[in-house]
Parts: sequence; structure tokens; C-alpha cells
Amino acid sequence: LAVTSKNRGGVQGVKNAIETELAELLERRAVKGMAGAKIRVMVVGIPNVGKSTFINSFAGAARAKAADRPGVTRGKQWVTVGNYDLLDVPGVLWKKFDSMEVAGNLAFIGSIKDDVLDIEALATALLGEMQRMYPERLAERYRLTAEELGQDAYDLLETVGRKRGMLMSGGVVNTERAAITLVDEFRGAKLGRVSLERPEEA
Repeated sequence: LAVTSKNRGGVQGVKNAIETELAELLERRAVKGMAGAKIRVMVVGIPNVGKSTFINSFAGAARAKAADRPGVTRGKQWVTVGNYDLLDVPGVLWKKFDSMEVAGNLAFIGSIKDDVLDIEALATALLGEMQRMYPERLAERYRLTAEELGQDAYDLLETVGRKRGMLMSGGVVNTERAAITLVDEFRGAKLGRVSLERPEEA
């Protein structure tokens, strides 16, 4: 059984959703005298989306290895929690992306490893999206004026770095450091709760 954690109600809400979905199966098990058999659940999703963290929340303890970067889960691992056997698996991605927008969004949230990306290009692209969709969040977080907010994305990256005091000798902005900070703050929700995708207009 593959389960998503979209439903509200936290861990108990997820357990209720599983049991509701499997009601017929559990009833058949009970008839066969298998009422105590464990429920096996696979937790699957893209890299760095929080699968291991979800399992640890479900278990109420650190049972699965988790970190704020993709690729930490190297292989399958079973975690037993009460009447549940949870299978944690490495994140999965499409073999290729038909849309560069999808690829970019996955990179922004850390589902694609940063070491295969140009961090300044990534931060510049992210700034461009935030300028388009959530300019007020940028302005609030980095104390930007309307004029600064209207800059080219790379110039805006330099402005963010300068405001944070990320200067090298000669007063040159360390744009790599600024890019790393910007991306980390975005992933840490320091720019607020945002959605990179919106429903298509009818």
C-alpha cells in the first residue's frame, strides 16, 4: 500500500486514513483469524520531501535516518511501529523532465543534489520566481525597497548579499555565499509558506 500524507490530523489522521482505505482487507483478515497481522505501508516520494522524517514522527522516535538534503536514505529499511511495518525507500525522480519548470522547482526545494548544480544560477532563478510570485515576501525578509525589488535577479542577489554584509576585499559581494544563504532560507521556510505551482486558469 502506498500512502500520501496530505490528509490533516497528523499521525493519527494518517493511521485513520490507512485503516479506512484497508477496511475491507482488515475485515477479510479478521474472518481468517489474522486480525493481529501487521499492516505494511510503503512511504514513497521524491528526494528530500520528508519521508524519513514522517516515519520518525509516525514512530514517535528517530527510527529512520533523516537529514535536510537528498540522498540520505541509501536503501530500503523497515521500521516497525505498533501494528505497522513501514518501508522507507530512497527518493525517486522521473528519468527525464519534460518541463524545465518542474526541474527548476525540484532543484529549489532540494530534491536534486546541489553539488550537480550551479548554486548562483539556482539562487538567481529562485529570486526570479519569487519576484514574480511573492515579491512582498522578498521585500519583507531582506528589507528591500521597491527599486531594489525591481532589479535584475542577479543584481538582486548582490543586493541581498550586501545587505547581509557578505563582502569580500574591495567591497565585492560574495555572491556564492549569498546564494547559499538565500536557498537555505527558502528551504527553511524563512520566506514563509509558498507554493511554486498554481492551478491552471480555466
